Amino acid sequence: MSDYKINTKCVQGGYTPGNGEPRQIPIIQSTTFKYATSEDMGKLFDLEASGYFYTRLQNPTNDMVAAKICDMEGGAAAMLTSSGQAANFYAVFNIANCGDHVVASSTIYGGTYNLFHVTMRKMGIDFTFVSPDCTEEELNAAFKPNTKAVFGETIANPALTVLDIEKFAKAAHAHGVPLIVDNTFATPVNCRPIEWGCDIVTHSTTKYMDGHGAGVGGCIVDSGKFDWLAHADKFPGLTTPDDSYHGITYAEKFGLAGAFITKCTAQLMRDFGSIQSPQNAFLLNLGLESLHVRMPRHCENGLAVAKYLKSHPKISFVTYPGLEGDRYYDLAQKYMPNGTCGVVSFGFKGGRSAAETFMKHLKLAAIETHVADARTCTLHPASATHRQMNDEELAAAGITPDLVRFSCGIEDVADLIADLEQALAQV
Repeated sequence: MSDYKINTKCVQGGYTPGNGEPRQIPIIQSTTFKYATSEDMGKLFDLEASGYFYTRLQNPTNDMVAAKICDMEGGAAAMLTSSGQAANFYAVFNIANCGDHVVASSTIYGGTYNLFHVTMRKMGIDFTFVSPDCTEEELNAAFKPNTKAVFGETIANPALTVLDIEKFAKAAHAHGVPLIVDNTFATPVNCRPIEWGCDIVTHSTTKYMDGHGAGVGGCIVDSGKFDWLAHADKFPGLTTPDDSYHGITYAEKFGLAGAFITKCTAQLMRDFGSIQSPQNAFLLNLGLESLHVRMPRHCENGLAVAKYLKSHPKISFVTYPGLEGDRYYDLAQKYMPNGTCGVVSFGFKGGRSAAETFMKHLKLAAIETHVADARTCTLHPASATHRQMNDEELAAAGITPDLVRFSCGIEDVADLIADLEQALAQV
């Protein structure tokens, strides 16, 4: 459906039923698949034929939904994972192994930062974190001979910084490595990083894509544009024979369009098994069908809330890249001219105690660790996800003790502002 607009792809991408076949994507709730001969199944294990033999690796329902997201992002191949965390881990670990190095934006989601800074470092992979606002010189200085990838977020959670995709892609390509961008907050409705030079896109589909808090999931989309063979010495996993698959060289056998995702499925999904259930994939697809309708409302509500808070006497700062005057407004206009997201971060002149009082009096907005949902939800990180940190440690992490993350849903914005107003009156 490459010739269709993004709105049409959201509704009909990934699956075209034949005569007499189900109109909705079918749920193939089966762990295994039957074959007539061992030879037929053997071809699948040798990667000589396409098909399904065990849902831990691939499932038809998952592949249909992955194909839709791939089409929406303008990629060449895609796969679903059990979560956004799994997607980011797979995307990096597929090309960076023990002894390698990755450059990453410092303002990425805290869970991803911990994955890189703590867990993957234990696996022998080193990371250098750079400010998304760094100069080209500072960015290039972060690379090492063993650097294998660059990672960032279109809109960071909860810092709401906007990544200069072209700047980071230029640096990555100058050093012969791909740029990986987590596009969760913007979604392909508002930004398609591949069009700006990104090579691999990841998503926590749990957020706007699902949109209803129904199923945890993730996705990886490969642009099919990065030439692995041109940098063969950097990526031996893709450019040298894989002994666990009878000596197949992924970049040679599957080309630019298929090498990365095939290796990620055949090796990492086989060995780690972080698969999205077919039921969750089905629910995800239902969310995708309305994504193009929901995102404009999220953005509309987010901007209205940001404007309201900006003029409120009890609020010390408001961060929203779609708000004129925000430090990332110009970048947001470049990469996301039709809207950014529905998440607003703000702080209180009364400090941490004021933020805590405000949170206690909200009625419509629910206090949740979730974000980017059809229902408005909010979080005070200092009291929840970052509760273990003192005020000095919070500041070092770029989170002020009074910061509140407010994720605007698709309710009537007048009701959201009324809820904010009555809660602020108690501060």
